[in-house]
Amino acid sequence: MSKAFASQGDLTEKTVSFTEVGEGLYAFTAEGDPNSGVIVGDDSVMVVEAQATPRLARKVIECIREVTDKPITHLALTHYHAVRVLGASAFGADQVIMSEKARSMVVERGQEDWDSEFDRFPRLFQGHDEIPGLTWPTTTFHGRMSLYLGNRRVDLMQLGRAHTAGDIVIYVPDQNVMFTGDIVEYRSACYCGDGHFHDWPSTLEAIRRWDLDAIAPGRGDALIGKDMVNAALDSSAAFVTDTYRSVAKVALRGGSLKEAMAACRDVCDPKFRDYAIYEHCLPFNVARAFDEARDIDTPRIWTAERDKQMWASLQS
Repeated sequence: MSKAFASQGDLTEKTVSFTEVGEGLYAFTAEGDPNSGVIVGDDSVMVVEAQATPRLARKVIECIREVTDKPITHLALTHYHAVRVLGASAFGADQVIMSEKARSMVVERGQEDWDSEFDRFPRLFQGHDEIPGLTWPTTTFHGRMSLYLGNRRVDLMQLGRAHTAGDIVIYVPDQNVMFTGDIVEYRSACYCGDGHFHDWPSTLEAIRRWDLDAIAPGRGDALIGKDMVNAALDSSAAFVTDTYRSVAKVALRGGSLKEAMAACRDVCDPKFRDYAIYEHCLPFNVARAFDEARDIDTPRIWTAERDKQMWASLQS
């Protein structure tokens, strides 16, 4: 009998932090669990990322209520993954915003992703019976859009494919702070199972060109100060590049997925083994890198059944 996914055994509740990353801007972090962001405007609030369930979303709301009683009117979702979007109903936001591409991915694979992630992350989906269904945006855009929370401008942008094909970032120009979703991580493994390895490094460089004062990343601690921002950009790029190159060498010589996994471990374990969710991400990252090396540009849809088949092939 094969062992379970690493994440299935991670049942320990994480300690929440709520860190100010700029005036009226906050990062909700939880020791490598999915982060959320908060943007307080003149008369209302935007939340970035909805968490996996209404139960977890309420933890974000509790933190928001410690700093403001303004209504939550906008919810921005950087991509379609279940652990980021299925808590949306708890916020009661009038506007739910995604890129056009992210919405198309909900149509194409949203239910399959929900089923897959539900099996992978039992702790995050406690209270799942409150989820009313798939999360659909009220507003979509392509490329870039701006909105105003009173006088505070918020820019939502697609800077390139990375963690998914539909990734967006949220930039607050008056503080030079960006919420990057899972394009950038800090001491947490990048999940690349639906990613685009060839594009990801250039998307990170597009973020670097903003010369940011702070980033609220997808996972890990808030990044405050240019040194910490650049260190996280460097480590995220190294993680993605080292994973892909090690796997591609095996795939392009006709090796097996299991051989690619071993090659990736040889390169990545010494550098990244202590990162949050490293063991969880590794098999999915290897499988996607193996496909991309063989010119499969669109990530294949993960289903609960495909998860198990992939995992079994690595254990045999």
